[in-house]
Amino acid sequence: MTTLFHEGNRRLQDEFDSRRIAGRLESFARTEFTADDRAFIESMPYCFLATADAEGRPDCSFKGGMPGFVRVTGPGELAFPDYDGNGMFKSLGNILVNPAVGLLFIAIHGRPQRLRVNGLATVSRDDPLLAETVGAQLIVRVAARAIFPNCPRYVPSMQLVEPSIYAPRPGREPPEPAWKDFPAFKDVVPPRQPTFKG
Repeated sequence: MTTLFHEGNRRLQDEFDSRRIAGRLESFARTEFTADDRAFIESMPYCFLATADAEGRPDCSFKGGMPGFVRVTGPGELAFPDYDGNGMFKSLGNILVNPAVGLLFIAIHGRPQRLRVNGLATVSRDDPLLAETVGAQLIVRVAARAIFPNCPRYVPSMQLVEPSIYAPRPGREPPEPAWKDFPAFKDVVPPRQPTFKG
C-alpha cells in the first residue's frame, strides 16, 4: 500500500514501465504544507474540488473567491468558505456522505504551477472562521492525506484580467446573478443566508 497508488495505477505503471518514476514522484508527497505551498494556495483566486457520493459517483466543481479565500489553517489542514450558490450542494453534500476529496490548485496566469491536495473534509455551520470570512455560509476544512506538486507542462499561459464581481470582499455587497431572476427559477430561489460582511 502506498500513499498515492492502488492496484489500478500499478497495472498501468507496469504496462508503461513507469513504476520507478511514479515511486520517485511519490517521494515528494507530504502531509504537511511547506511555506511555498501556503504562499501558492493563499495566492490563488480559484481551485477545483473533486468529490464523490457514497456510491462513488464523482463530481468536480470550481471554487473561486478573492486570493486567500482558501487558507492553510494548520500544518496539514486547509479551509475554504462555501458562498451563496445554486443551492444544489453537489460537492458539500458529497462530503457529508463521503469525506474523501481532492483539490487541484492550478495557476494558468503568470508562472504555470500545479499542486494537489488529497484528504478528508468536513463541512460546518459553526466553524469559528465563519465570524471572520466575508460571505461564507459554511466552512469546509480538509485534513491532508497527501500534498504533492504536479508537472505544469500542459498548463496554457493565460492572463488574469480581474476578479469575479461576485467574489465576496469586505465593504462590498455582491450583485445577485441574473439567472436568479429567470422565470424558470425566480419562484424557487431561497433567500441569501446572513453572513459576515467584514
